[in-house]
Amino acid sequence: MNSIQDCYTLNNGMKLPCQGFGTYQTTGKDSVEVIKKAVECGYRFFDTASLYETERILGQAVRESEIARGDLIIETKLWIQERGYENAKRALEASLKRLQMDYVDLYLIHWPRETGEPDENWKEVNLETWRALEELQQEGKVRGIGCSNFLPHHLEPILKNCRIKPVVDQLELHPGYSQEAAVEYCMKHDIRPVAWSPLGRGKEMAGNDLLDVLSEKYGKSTAQISLRFLTQKGIVPIPKASSEAHIKSNTELFDFTLSEEELFMISCMPQTGWLGEHPDFHIPKARLNQNQ
Repeated sequence: MNSIQDCYTLNNGMKLPCQGFGTYQTTGKDSVEVIKKAVECGYRFFDTASLYETERILGQAVRESEIARGDLIIETKLWIQERGYENAKRALEASLKRLQMDYVDLYLIHWPRETGEPDENWKEVNLETWRALEELQQEGKVRGIGCSNFLPHHLEPILKNCRIKPVVDQLELHPGYSQEAAVEYCMKHDIRPVAWSPLGRGKEMAGNDLLDVLSEKYGKSTAQISLRFLTQKGIVPIPKASSEAHIKSNTELFDFTLSEEELFMISCMPQTGWLGEHPDFHIPKARLNQNQ
């Protein structure tokens, strides 16, 4: 991969650029211009979701850009409460209306379950939702369907019952939270991992000795080291940025290569992800207090 416009071929034949642009919390009067600037810097893959409330902004930016709609990959997602057969179909129609588009390229289930939702419930709801997504793809309203925040045990029921496989699984992935087992599972089943929060959360990555050493060695920022780590592992990062300088610097990844040893070292960095926030790993405080 030599540029952000280089593409992977997904399991349905779609081409997906090897880096995308995230729009979470891209709000304010300059938000449309931010996305247009990302287009100018070479981005062709844009991620949004009904939850983000950025679909209208993204749609406007696409219409005002000089790039044809067919040259862009637009991804959006349905929220937890929008799961279910009928709900999913209504959710897509609402997203298309906000985007002012006739179709989206990728449509994802945003989360696999609610906290405390029984296993038998979320599995059935997800299968009903998936059936709706398959029909939406066959109707031409969606080009590819996938998942977000689905771990292997969430994907298994879909893979055992689907007519159309997920093409992507969007996960929090970055140095310090590389979710190796989930990535390996996706790769094994020809599902392309897409990384949200690829630069970590807040300031948690700042001052990391390993990233600082690699930054100095390669003359790159720690953000560029983090993004290069993901792209070398075949993962599609979707960083977000607001300034033109950061948008541009996030694309400057392909003039250096991390060694295999360095990839191993970054993969083994201490965990800094959202494990406690995922509904499958949520331990209520009441239970914690009982153990004290």
